Order: sequence, then C-alpha cells, then structure tokens
Amino acid sequence: MAKSANDRPLIIRRRKVVAGGGRHHGGAWKVAYADFVTAMMAFFLLMWLLNATTERQRKGLADYFNPTIAVNRVSGGGEGVLAGDSIFAEDALVHDGTAATARKQGAVRQPEPAQNTADDAGETAQLNALADRLIARGGESELEEAFLRHVRVRITDEGLVVELGDLEDAPLFVEGAATAQPVLGSLAAMIAEVFAEVKNLVAVAGHVAARPVVLRDNPSWELSFARADAMRLLLQDAGLAPQRFHRMTGVGERQPGVQPPMSPRNNRLEITLLRRPPPR
Repeated sequence: MAKSANDRPLIIRRRKVVAGGGRHHGGAWKVAYADFVTAMMAFFLLMWLLNATTERQRKGLADYFNPTIAVNRVSGGGEGVLAGDSIFAEDALVHDGTAATARKQGAVRQPEPAQNTADDAGETAQLNALADRLIARGGESELEEAFLRHVRVRITDEGLVVELGDLEDAPLFVEGAATAQPVLGSLAAMIAEVFAEVKNLVAVAGHVAARPVVLRDNPSWELSFARADAMRLLLQDAGLAPQRFHRMTGVGERQPGVQPPMSPRNNRLEITLLRRPPPR
C-alpha cells in the first residue's frame, strides 16, 4: 500500500527555558557586606568615644542609657523612695557594688543629698573665679602679659585646666630635654599663688609634639613624664604643698592639642585643679 502525502514523521522539539536570560542576579552578599561595614563603623566609633571622653563623661553616658538611673552628674539619686533605682536593685546597681540581694532589700543605697547640685554649681563658680583671676594677672605688667601668651584656661568635668604651651619664639623647656626655661618658673609661681586659695588636689600631665620622622626608640613617653615631674617640682618650690598632687601623667604625643601634630604648641603641660569628690 502506498503512503499518503500526510503521513509525515512527528518531530517534537523541546526547548530549555532559562529564567533571566542566563544571567545570575544574586545580591545577598552585598547586604551581608553592608552589615559588616556598619558594624565596623560602630566599633571604631565606640573606640574613639572611649579614648576621647573622661571617666566622668563615660559614666554619664552609661547612666543615660540605663532607664532606672536618673541623668545626673552623680549616678542615681532621684526624688522617689528608691532614689531613681529600680525595686530590683541587684540588677540596677550591681555595677557599683551597692546592689541589694533579693533576701536583703535594706542594702539599697540611700538618696543622694539634695545639696549636691548646689555644691557643684558653687564649686564651678569658684573655679571660674580662679580662672578669671589667673588670666587677669596679665594686666599687672607687660612682662606677665608676655608670659600669659603661653596660657590657656578652661573648665571641664574634671576641674580647672591650666594649659601651658610652647610658642615659636619662646619654648618652655630646652629642646629635647626636661630643663625648664625661666618663663616656666614664673608661670609656676603665678599658678601656685592662685591654687593656694583652695585645697583641691592637683594633677599634672605632660605632652610633647610629634616628630616628623618615625624613630626606632621614641623618647616621647619619658620626655613628657619628665617635663610633668619638672613642673611638679617648680610648683612645690613656689609653695604648693606636696600632698596636694594627686597624679602625674606622661601622655607623649598621643593627644595633640592643635593641628598639625608637629606644631610646637603641642609641647605643653596641663595642670588640673581637680573638683572635690562628692560626699559619701
């Protein structure tokens, strides 16, 4: 029998469909990388804050983010029965060693005296008066006016900071040494006279300018501490009692006061009249 013209073989073509035209659009790694960068930025910001703030400022930040502690210069202390603390004092106060246990609620600390705020304001006013008196001494003679070019005064959470820095034409020490120039002795006498009006403790910190080249044996630590100690001796010779010195610090070149770090102004001393500790 002859085949008809319509008897043709059936051909089936199968096409493989690839979604997206064969291109891969996976972007999950970008999200993960962005999270990593954000976390690293937060970490370095935290490290910077730890280095750039004082202990008092860090305690204030910690108290701010603790909902059971009032924002105040002195941690805790409200007007309620528990002075701003939670009834679960062991959780709220464990960081300062005064927390009570569940079986001994009587260990909860008492409210801070209400006069603390007034005392703080009074001390700040006294420090401002001392700062004004120190700067005002420049009007007594042209010589003292020239000396006071080295002086910067500021009030901080720690106390009254008197900063003495080098000038281009008038350094405070012999270059590269802890031998004081005559101008520093005169400044020490002026500071000791003003600080003698109060009984607050004193802290001295030495700073040096950065060097333009990296040295194998960097003497900045030893030099900054030696200069701070030399300033302590000058203050003692000017009449400041030895027992009033609370600490001596050699900071090296790690905390430049101005830019660039090699500026002579970064060769400086910081003499701090510390605030009185709060009553316990």
